[in-house]
Amino acid sequence: MRILFAFASYLVGSIPTGYLLVRLTARKDIRQFGSRSMGATNVLRVKGWRAALPVAAIDVLKGFLPAFFALKYSGDPVFAAFCAFLSVVGHCFPFSIGFRGGKGVATSLGAYAAIACLPLMACLGFFFVVVAVSRHVSLGSLVGSLAFPFLVLLSGGPKGVFVISLAMAVLVAFQHRDNIGRLVKGTERKLGDKSS
Repeated sequence: MRILFAFASYLVGSIPTGYLLVRLTARKDIRQFGSRSMGATNVLRVKGWRAALPVAAIDVLKGFLPAFFALKYSGDPVFAAFCAFLSVVGHCFPFSIGFRGGKGVATSLGAYAAIACLPLMACLGFFFVVVAVSRHVSLGSLVGSLAFPFLVLLSGGPKGVFVISLAMAVLVAFQHRDNIGRLVKGTERKLGDKSS
């Protein structure tokens, strides 16, 4: 049964929300514009808030639901974290569109809400402060994602959850490798900038 939960977690995560919405409404591949990601931040730049909000909400649920139901089924937070990780892998590498998906931030957010709500609240604080100061969503996302596993550890959470959430943060950072390069060069787009 755990194998089925794990497989289903990847499948749920791999639903290409942003890709489908932009393809259906504008007949475009969102991955050809802006940051070339199918995530809500890129949808925001290309299509605006009305398109980005449902993408963000569904992407959060893609992380939350697998972790939540895995925890309900097994009572094991480490297994729930593992299912959460697989949902993020699915979001980043969806099989249905050539394994080119999003960057995993919103899906990680949903996963974190299911497995460790209090550390997540602190991470959201870090995210909003960094974005408010820098106007770089990518930088805020990286700081929040990387802080989460250490906050889990500091709050007495299971070491297995720390290890898996650290792997999730590393995956998010890997998906942001181009953003990191632009941040270093000072050429990263800021919140509110439009993409052609």
